Amino acid sequence: MPKLRTDIIDVYVFRRPAVVTQATSAAVQFLQLHRCKGALANTWQTIMGHAHEGETAVQTALRELEEETGFAPPVLVNLWQLEEVNIYFLASHDAMVMSPCFAAEVAPGSEPRLNDEHDAIRWLKRDQIGRHFIWPGQRQAIAGICRDILAP
Repeated sequence: MPKLRTDIIDVYVFRRPAVVTQATSAAVQFLQLHRCKGALANTWQTIMGHAHEGETAVQTALRELEEETGFAPPVLVNLWQLEEVNIYFLASHDAMVMSPCFAAEVAPGSEPRLNDEHDAIRWLKRDQIGRHFIWPGQRQAIAGICRDILAP
């Protein structure tokens, strides 16, 4: 029987343009990191990470965000807990995973400092999400960000 895991978080990083216009919503960019190690090597992903013993999901999200990108205050403008929880089966661990999702807004023009898990980045506009985020749960989380956080 598969186990249930709740120790993995997802963080969706976005930045708004420096100049606010009527088209600002369409110009928002979402960060993807190219993984060069581990089970997801050679794929573009959002920030994902495992909780340490005694760590809350929020603490995990903030730690993973800083470890994988260097983003922390004051560059980190805001962090939101999303209603979306990614649920998927991880065959390598025979486990159902329930992964809390977070949105992290960084200052306009911010660029990540990658750790050794990643070897490239890309910023995607909203109209590119469907083509470049391969997992339905990721697309759903970004739709939630657009609807609940970025909506005018």
